Amino acid sequence: MDKTKILREFPTPCYVIDEEALIKNLEILKYVEEESGCHILLAQKAFSSYCVYPLIADYISGTTASGLFEAKLASEEMKNRQIHVFSPAYKDEDMPELFEICDHIVFNSFSQWKRFRKMIPEGCRADFGLRINPEYSEIETDIYNPCFTGSRLGITLENFEKDELEGISGLHFHTMCEQGAETLERTLRVVEDKFGKYLYKMKWLNLGGGHHITKPDYNVPLLISLIRGLKEKYDLEIYVEPGEAVAVDAGFLVTTVLDITRNNMELAIVDTSAACHMPDVLEMPYRPYIIGSGKAGDFPHTYRLGGPTCLAGDVIGDYSFKDKLSVGDKLIFTDMAMYTMVKNNTFNGMPLPSIYILKADGKGELIRKFSYEDFKSRL
Repeated sequence: MDKTKILREFPTPCYVIDEEALIKNLEILKYVEEESGCHILLAQKAFSSYCVYPLIADYISGTTASGLFEAKLASEEMKNRQIHVFSPAYKDEDMPELFEICDHIVFNSFSQWKRFRKMIPEGCRADFGLRINPEYSEIETDIYNPCFTGSRLGITLENFEKDELEGISGLHFHTMCEQGAETLERTLRVVEDKFGKYLYKMKWLNLGGGHHITKPDYNVPLLISLIRGLKEKYDLEIYVEPGEAVAVDAGFLVTTVLDITRNNMELAIVDTSAACHMPDVLEMPYRPYIIGSGKAGDFPHTYRLGGPTCLAGDVIGDYSFKDKLSVGDKLIFTDMAMYTMVKNNTFNGMPLPSIYILKADGKGELIRKFSYEDFKSRL
């Protein structure tokens, strides 16, 4: 199957979920579940395209949410699977519904726990947990580091109220971002050193997200060994909640060249905006790969690609191609399933890209097309 040829047939701009690649990721995650005895949850903050939730439900244990809306989405679209939720702070009016639909509710502080435990209804099915901050992370960029000095995320050992644990079933930590099992191994040493004595009193431990389990160089056997060790030592259920590992390399963003100009270098304006359609390009920042392209100077023709908004910094990056670009050419960005559809916006009146799924049999299916009314209704 020539995916590139098929992708160039879609109207642009559009996101395309690659079902075949998604299944490949899910098979690896299912293997980890079966071999380690853990439960893997989709972190919806990275990927919330519920058209494939029934497929995901065939492979892993459920989802994790960052608040009421994600929890409701999981409840509606991934039935009969676990729903976990964590928020830095909950609102009173959200709690009754969270108590009703969630299996685990994790609190960010003892003050939130003490406030909301009074609201727990009789017969509530949820387990309750606390997020801890081991004050150890190997993430270098503070915006993605939950453990930087002064972080609002999680309870440090200094602020851990050991006498307020009645009703708490588990602990949760999240310290990683696109990292391997070796990082987890080093992190666990710190977690056990600081909080290990409390783990013996718990039913479960959630290792959070940021585990790049489905990347080719990830040490899956080490992850399985670490999980088995925790289960045996503390008699715990173990949860892992990756987002990227579910959707990494499982999507595309297809765009069309609208114009070519020059200002000290060749400039190509496309119908995709970094600011609107792939905001992590500016936020991280990073440079997404385009099929058939190289870095500036690798091939004879180098262009700076930018979006059609009025934002001067709406620049995707510098790319080179073997042949000159022409108006109407279609370019295909890879790894565009995660942190795109969940973060896009309509700044400057930019239309939202349509969403397609490329089925494993090579057929394309339109999931959602957006219109002017979608822009207007948000305002």
